[in-house]
Amino acid sequence: MCGDGGCACVGDIAKALAGGADFVMLGGMLAGHTESEAKIVDKEGKPYALFYGMSSHTAMQEHHGGVRSYRASEGKEVYLPFRGNVAPTLQEILGGLRSTCAYVGATNLEELPKRAIFIRVRRQINPVYNHLESLHA
Repeated sequence: MCGDGGCACVGDIAKALAGGADFVMLGGMLAGHTESEAKIVDKEGKPYALFYGMSSHTAMQEHHGGVRSYRASEGKEVYLPFRGNVAPTLQEILGGLRSTCAYVGATNLEELPKRAIFIRVRRQINPVYNHLESLHA
């Protein structure tokens, strides 16, 4: 089983794996880094990386000779702020998954679906600190 479709934070990855996914697609979370080999453009003095999903019009043009008559382009094409080296992002993901396992008492990712319990909530992100400036921005 694959978790696909818009992972925006480590919690999304953890929930997909806890729900039984064998792997999770992280195109958007890993895009914009040096290692992604994306086209970098300058916009108003700041570097941005072109990101496009593999079902987008751009991807079909670049890799498959265009959009076939029986297909439709689905993916997004956006410019993301250039994020530099991927290592800090990977460390954040790994740290979050380790914390998830600790919270539910799983000793590894294979055990995570057996330990996780899903409870429906109305709000995923706590906005209480949104108005404050981040120290690491």
